[in-house]
Amino acid sequence: MTHSHRGFDLIKDVDVRLTVELGRTEMKLKDVLALGEESVVILDRLTDELLDVMVNGKPIAKGEVVAQGDRFGLRIVELAGQTAPAVPPQTGEAA
Repeated sequence: MTHSHRGFDLIKDVDVRLTVELGRTEMKLKDVLALGEESVVILDRLTDELLDVMVNGKPIAKGEVVAQGDRFGLRIVELAGQTAPAVPPQTGEAA
């Protein structure tokens, strides 16, 4: 099945917002107002958990942070709706 359906061709150039969510927390407003330059906010995600990747607020994948030169990048590990990681199949190896 090809992803080049005629309907998709019309919208391929539409800009969308891709965001990566590191984690969340709930705080009282007084605690938010007390935040300063050295404050630490503990998030709900563990350090070894995958990050949520969203397009326009809708989860589409999970990924992990990578360094690309002097910038952060994201490696997609799992697409939404798939149970196994998005890893290319190994070919030509004996089991």
